[in-house]
Amino acid sequence: MENILSINLESSTSPIIQEVRGRDYIEYGTDDWKNLYPQFLIDLYYNSSTHAAIINQTAEMIAGEDLICTDEDTNFDAYVKLKKFLRHANSKESLHQVIKKVAFDFKLQGAYALNIIWNRERTEIAEVYHVPVERVRAARPNELGKVDTYFVSADWSNVRGNKPYPIPAFNVNDRTSPSQLLYTGSYSPNMDVYHTPDYLAANNWCLVDQRVAEFHLNNIQNGFSGSYFISFANGVPTQEERFQIEQSLTEKFTGASNSGKFVLTFSDDKTRTPEITPIAVSNADKQYLALQELLVQNILTGHRVTSPMLMGIKNESGLGSNVDELNAASNFYLNTVIRSFQLHILDTLQTIFSVNDMDLEVEFVQLKPITVEFTSEDLKGVMTEDEIREEVGLKPLADVEVREDFSSEKTELDKFIEEYGEDMPEDYELIEEEQVEDEDLDFNFEEVLNDRAEEKIELASTGSPKPSRKSEQDGISKKTYDYFRVRYVYEEDNFLVNKTGQKRPFCRQMMGASKAGKMYRKEDIQRMSNMVVNDWYYSERQKRKIGWGPKGVLKYDILKYKGGGNCQHFWLRKIYKTTIGESKTTKIEDADLIGYTKAKSEGFTAKKNSPLVAKPPKRMKNKGFLTPR
Repeated sequence: MENILSINLESSTSPIIQEVRGRDYIEYGTDDWKNLYPQFLIDLYYNSSTHAAIINQTAEMIAGEDLICTDEDTNFDAYVKLKKFLRHANSKESLHQVIKKVAFDFKLQGAYALNIIWNRERTEIAEVYHVPVERVRAARPNELGKVDTYFVSADWSNVRGNKPYPIPAFNVNDRTSPSQLLYTGSYSPNMDVYHTPDYLAANNWCLVDQRVAEFHLNNIQNGFSGSYFISFANGVPTQEERFQIEQSLTEKFTGASNSGKFVLTFSDDKTRTPEITPIAVSNADKQYLALQELLVQNILTGHRVTSPMLMGIKNESGLGSNVDELNAASNFYLNTVIRSFQLHILDTLQTIFSVNDMDLEVEFVQLKPITVEFTSEDLKGVMTEDEIREEVGLKPLADVEVREDFSSEKTELDKFIEEYGEDMPEDYELIEEEQVEDEDLDFNFEEVLNDRAEEKIELASTGSPKPSRKSEQDGISKKTYDYFRVRYVYEEDNFLVNKTGQKRPFCRQMMGASKAGKMYRKEDIQRMSNMVVNDWYYSERQKRKIGWGPKGVLKYDILKYKGGGNCQHFWLRKIYKTTIGESKTTKIEDADLIGYTKAKSEGFTAKKNSPLVAKPPKRMKNKGFLTPR
């Protein structure tokens, strides 16, 4: 009997790794996709809508909004170099643009590849480019079982027209070649040189999704839909005649525009008319609905997606419509799936950074939560701290009240704020404010500023300046003139991200006092350093309670280290012009007076004030911790 039609319903989607005689590279494919397994995965991506939606969304979540440096304190030169590298990974792209491509390949292929370009001296990595994984094949391992060469081709289905060329594997110890390839991915069982995607077990279901779509498309394009068996009972025609009959029927009666047309036949014998028998499938509509639900669920399971709504897939069961369920599913997916991809990419980047002596911590900026319309930075810019806490379900922080009674419940910090915190009169004019930098601890900014103003006034009126008079720091009230006041305010660096959203009691109370208008003289801040104003914290490393000072003591330099390790605050110097100054220094430029005072401060013979005064501890070395945690 002649075999007219053969339908193979078996499909193998597992990769086949094999060495072929005469080939320098190791083939990577399937039975149907010989040495084209990455192309097979791309074909699945293009032909399964559910699968493609998951790949796209997951890749976006892996890449995040941006890639930022979170550790700029250890080495300023390394920080500057890293920031430049983040902006220009190569001549055309930023590092984040490269990482977006890497994230897509990592999710789709289970691996990613980077072209590493060394500088001329081979001392640093000059550029990094993304290389599509489907273009890469591994060479035979060396005698140590390591792959030291890869082959790249633009089209592995046509190696004659796109001859593979070798490129050395990335090696920090062997920098002979200026161009190297870094190929890596997650661990895959029973795979030595290649890596497989995490959804490998769902590939058959992705293929089913593709076949179902093709069936429905063909069902529209073909009027007969493959559901009719036509039998002619007037003899067996020749091969050429059979082909002509088939072509005529195909042209006349198939296609969406020909659906529903009737078949007209002519015969001189009723018994010799064509027999058209429908091939009926019982409950076909219900079967396809059940198959659709089954394949979607299995594809989601293969990708470890607990809520379809995370991927933009509508689910009729209602899962994901509840905000709490959606948040729980989002956190689960971020922590169990996305984070592992990101950590792998970060480890690879740290290897590159260490070569260039810029081995600082970098982090992904996560995409905005699905249920939140604005980012945390957006909220910080337009909402108060209490409003943000209320938005996320936390109780608002009570405003710090500066109590006027001296009860036994008052802390040392309460007493300090009450005794030394000043309220600047409303009629004083603020003319200058800046972070305190390089100002000597013993330099009396207010006194020198007023002395200079007095000299200018005397010189303008009598022609001879008064000699500069000395007094205690900020003791300007003892003099007969009072043109300017200089005070220091506890402020927060809004460019630092507070991941926990919490503040320690010292910082919360000091910020509350600042909001209430409290400011301090420099000598009073130094006085606070000799008081126990900031309580201990629990050290995970030492398994005990310790203070914020050196060797765990409770007293430390508040002017330098503010609220202690990881603190995000600094001291801000404010210069006010008094009512006397407004009337007597009208012909004197304030900027000249302030500039002179700053210059004199910089030339002060005593030991310079540490630049740590103007820097939040979180930006310092070891995050401002004076004792190992």
